[in-house]
Amino acid sequence: MKATIEFNLPEDQHEYDIAVKASAMYNAIWDVNSMLRRYYKYSELPSGQLEIVEAIREDFFEILNELEININK
Repeated sequence: MKATIEFNLPEDQHEYDIAVKASAMYNAIWDVNSMLRRYYKYSELPSGQLEIVEAIREDFFEILNELEININK
């Protein structure tokens, strides 16, 4: 099975760049998730800072969920 995506360049340059860089974007999302997890689980941050990390992590997952992005597949 094959899928072909066509772009009319230069008009669709932005969409083309997004498609070409999708793997790098996924890796960046994965790295941000890993970083937030490390801060939350292993960091010895003061409780106020830890609460901020937790809130950012929850917002991060909410955004991914709303966009139907599952990084655990």
